[in-house]
Amino acid sequence: MIIANLADAGSPSLSRIAARANVGACARAAAIVLLALATFINVGAARAATIVIVNQNAAGVGFNDPTPAAPVGGNPGTTLGQQRLNAFQRAADIWGATLTSDVPIRIGASFVPLACDTTGAVLGSAGANEIWSDFPNAPRANTWYPAALASKLLGLDISAPTVPHIIARFNSRLGLFPDCVPGLTFYLGFDNNAGDGIDLVTVLLHEMAHGLGFQTFTDDETGAQILDIPSVWDHYLIDNRTERLWVQMTDAERVASAIAWRGLSWNGANVTAAVPAALGPASVLTISGPNAGGAGGNYAVGDATFGAPVSSTPLRGQLMPVVDQGNGNGLACTPLDATNTRAVRGNIALVDRGSCDFVVKARNVQAAGAIGMVLADVMPGEVAGLPGIDPAITIPSVRITLADGQTLKASLQQRSRTRSGVVAQLASDATRLAGADAQRRILMYTPSVNSPGSSVSHYTTEARPNQLMEPSINDDLPHVVTPPRDLTYPLLRDIGW
Repeated sequence: MIIANLADAGSPSLSRIAARANVGACARAAAIVLLALATFINVGAARAATIVIVNQNAAGVGFNDPTPAAPVGGNPGTTLGQQRLNAFQRAADIWGATLTSDVPIRIGASFVPLACDTTGAVLGSAGANEIWSDFPNAPRANTWYPAALASKLLGLDISAPTVPHIIARFNSRLGLFPDCVPGLTFYLGFDNNAGDGIDLVTVLLHEMAHGLGFQTFTDDETGAQILDIPSVWDHYLIDNRTERLWVQMTDAERVASAIAWRGLSWNGANVTAAVPAALGPASVLTISGPNAGGAGGNYAVGDATFGAPVSSTPLRGQLMPVVDQGNGNGLACTPLDATNTRAVRGNIALVDRGSCDFVVKARNVQAAGAIGMVLADVMPGEVAGLPGIDPAITIPSVRITLADGQTLKASLQQRSRTRSGVVAQLASDATRLAGADAQRRILMYTPSVNSPGSSVSHYTTEARPNQLMEPSINDDLPHVVTPPRDLTYPLLRDIGW
C-alpha cells in the first residue's frame, strides 16, 4: 500500500462574495490537523454510514463558543457553538443516511478565522486528510483513493484510530467583524430558510462531499500527479473535444483541459444516467434586428434564482441599455430616472454588474416597466448565474459575459429614446441540457483562467437548476444530495461509494 498525507496540501474551499459583488470562486487552503484539541462526538445511531465529528476547537471558540443564541429554524442550540455543532450533525445525518460503509467516517472539524474582507469571504475548506493506493480490495491499481472511501472498500479503518479521514474548516469571522462581509452571516437553522444569509448546512454538505472524494489530487495548474499516480477522479474526467480521459493525457494536456471552457465532462455511468432528469433545458439569448449587425446570433447565459424562469415560450423585446454612470454604464442600483424609465419600458433592459445586489437591479428595472433584464459582467470570465431571492420580482433575468456585453453595447450606439433596432429574445432550448455537453454528460468547472482549488473539482456554473457541487453557494439549493434534484451522490457512486 502507498499513503500520502495531505494535511499540508491544498484542499477545495468554498467562498461566497457579498451579493453586491456576486459569488466568488473557490480558493485553495491548507488543512491543518490539531489533534491536541480533539474531542470525539458520535453524530448518530446506527445508519448506512456513521459519521463522527472530531471537534478540533479549543475551549471558548468555534464549536465551543459560549455566545448566547436563540434557537432558529429547528436548531435547538442555545449558544453559537452548540448551533454550529448541531448544523454539522444535521449535514452529517444527511450524508450518513445516503452512504454505505462499515467503517465510521471521522471528520476533523473546526471554526477558525479564514480569509475575508468587506466584500467577500472563504466560507470553508475541506478535503481528504490522507490518500491511499494499492490497498486490498482497491478497485483500481495504482490509483489514489481518499481515506474514507479506501476504508469503506477495504472493510477496515485504513487510518490510525485517532486520525480523521477528512479535515474541514469553516470561517468563524463571517459577518461578525466589520472587516469580514458585515451583515452576511451563516444561517444555522435546518429549515432551508436562510434568506439573505449563508445556509451553513448547505455549505457543510458541499465540503463533506469534497472530503468523501469529490476532488482530484492531481494538480490542475501543472497537470502533475502525486508520485505519478492518478486520482480515481481522473479515470472519469474526459475532454469532450478529444474523448480522452485525464489518465490518458500528459501533464500539459491536463493543464490545457483544465482551462477549456465547456471542454471537460464527467464520464461516470451513474452521473450520466441521472443527468436528463436532473438538468433542465439551457437558456439562450438570441440577438437579431436591423441594427444588430455583427452582434446577431445566440449567446450563452446564466440563469437567475429569482424572477420568472426562462421558458420555451420566447420573450422578445428591444434591447435597451440603462445609462446612469458617467462612463456610459448602467448599474440600476437606484430607481430609474425618467429617461431610463422611458427607454426600458416594454423592452428588455441591459444593465451592468456592480455596486448592489442583483435583485435590486431587477427590482428597479421591473418597476420602470422592463419585461426582462440582461446583466453584463464587468470582469473577464465564463457564464455564471445570478443568485438572490425576491418573490416580488416576476421578470426573467440572465447574465452574460463581459465580452458579450461589450459586443451588445457596441450594437446599441445608434438608437432612439425608446427603440434600438436590436431585438433580444430569451427562450429555453429543449435540444440542450443546461450544464451538459452534446453527449448529455455534465460539464466540469473549467474557467479559462485556472482557479486553484475550484477548477476541475466542481461541476459547471451553467447547470440548471444549480447543483450543490458548483464552486460557489447558490440561494436555491435544498438540503439534497441525490437525484433527481442533485448529482453529488451519483458521482461519489461512480468513484466507489
